[in-house]
This record gives sequence, C-alpha cells and structure tokens, in this order.
Amino acid sequence: MTWRPAAGWQPLTSGTGQSNVGVWRTPEGWVVKRLVPGVDNPRHHAYWRRQPLLAESRLLEATPGLRSPTCLKVEWDEGGATIWTAEVSPATDAAASPAANGRSPGAGDPLFLAVALGRFAQAHVPEPSWGARDVLRDRLATVAGRGGWGALDPELPADLRHVVRDLWVRRDAALAELDALPRVPTHGDAHPGNLIGRDGEDVIAIDWEQFGLAPTGFDLGYLILAVDLPLDDLLAAYALADRPPNGEQEPSNRMTAANLHAVRRGAVLTAAYTAISRAAWSLTQPDPGDHLTRLLHLSNLIAEANGEPTR
Repeated sequence: MTWRPAAGWQPLTSGTGQSNVGVWRTPEGWVVKRLVPGVDNPRHHAYWRRQPLLAESRLLEATPGLRSPTCLKVEWDEGGATIWTAEVSPATDAAASPAANGRSPGAGDPLFLAVALGRFAQAHVPEPSWGARDVLRDRLATVAGRGGWGALDPELPADLRHVVRDLWVRRDAALAELDALPRVPTHGDAHPGNLIGRDGEDVIAIDWEQFGLAPTGFDLGYLILAVDLPLDDLLAAYALADRPPNGEQEPSNRMTAANLHAVRRGAVLTAAYTAISRAAWSLTQPDPGDHLTRLLHLSNLIAEANGEPTR
C-alpha cells in the first residue's frame, strides 16, 4: 500500500533530496517527516535511515547545547520510514547568554548559536554504528567526479585563484589534518535554518541527517558560511561553552588554548573547502545564488586554510 499523508495534515516543506518526501504538521501539533530509501551506507553523510534511527534512539533529546526534538514514534514500512516529533517553533527571543553581553539574543543570534555548538561539542555522546563519518571527504570525492573546481578559475581574482588551486592540490593533506583532530558530536548541517528552537540556554535543532562524530570545529565551520560575523567573534563565543549555565558544575574537559587552536583549524578547513565546493557547484546551476559572492567575502579565511592558522 502506497504511503500518503493523512487528510488535514498541513504541508510544511516539500521533499528535498532523494530520500525526503516531505514534512507535515498534524492537527494535533505533531510534525511528520516521510523518508524513502536512498543511500544505504551507514557512514555516508546521506544515509537515509539515520534520521529515523536517531529519533528512535532518543540519543540527543537531552544533550547540552544542542538537542533533537522529542520523538513520539517512528513507523517503518516497506516503502520507507515516517518520523513523528514534537513541533519546534522558531524562537523569537531567548534568555541572555554569556556571548550576548547582557542583551537578549534573537532566534538566529550567531553568538548564541556558537555557544550552543561549543556546549554540544563537549557532550559525551557515544558514536552509533550509523553516525556519519568523513562528510567532507565524501563531498570532495563527489566534486572530483564532477571535474573539480576548475570552473571557478575565470571568476576569481588572481591571488585567490592561486590559493584555491593550491587547496585543491593539497586536499588529501587537508583531510589528513582533519582526521588528526579530536572527534566531537556534530549536527553536520549547522546553519540558522536548522538551529531554530530554544529551551533556556539550549537550541532545539532539526534535520539531523548528517549527525555523527566529526573533527572538532566542523559545525562552527558550517555556521561561518551562513552568518556575517568574523571567525574570531564566533570562536570567542564558542569558547564560552566552558562557562556553565544556571549554576551547573564546571565541565571536566576545559576548552584550553590547544583545544581552541584545534577548533579553529577544523572550522577554517571545513568552511574553506565547503565554500569553494558550493561556489564551483553553483556555476553549473540556472540560479547560482550568492555562493560565489560569499566565497569572495571569505578570501581571508580561504588564505588561512592554505597556511598556518592565525594565532
């Protein structure tokens, strides 16, 4: 029997990607996401079963900093899986965070999000057998199969063009550098559109398709690409994860200077390779969007990725 949404369900988003059929709100206030079979490698970033498995496990419903919506149920059938979760309403305001300097940050406040990502990265989360690994390596392999970044050459100023060429040539060395960094719990697609809900100092995040343990700084690298604050500001907020909210005990794994050095390097490499790949891909699309403009805006970060990180 073919799966269909029930009458009276309100569509929230249409299907995105090969596995996501769509998302609906039920009259009772639940959010229902329908997934169909796709990539079947449990470690691949697009593994189609990851989101229902994560919801079913409730592994991240109480993690600090970032957590998943409460799961009502997961229904499996021959045609796919259906996830029922509590609705996450976009926050219009949130309790003041240490990064906000006494002001109350809005729903998309990048500093508030950076603090939350830092707290989540320090959480003790066991790695499930279906958690994503090697997201950037998989994505760069796809880019290589499409011919690399060559289409960007005529669109870039000479100095940035040379840096981008160097980064492509040394991509295996960059991936090895990321492999050597500590691995931490990672949302995998940490942009404000997915980090929408608030509960005190925590963020309720949606779309956990790429969840796993990744090099430290990975989520911060994705956030850099989606906001207009300097890396130094975001990194300073991320470091405030060491400051426990609401009188809780101090974390045992303090964010030392060496830890922050690793976070910065992970964020810079993740952001640089992702931004360049997005810009190269956008040139093949009817509507390229602002990916190339954002790449040019991040030229200093791209240069940092190709050399020693700023101390």
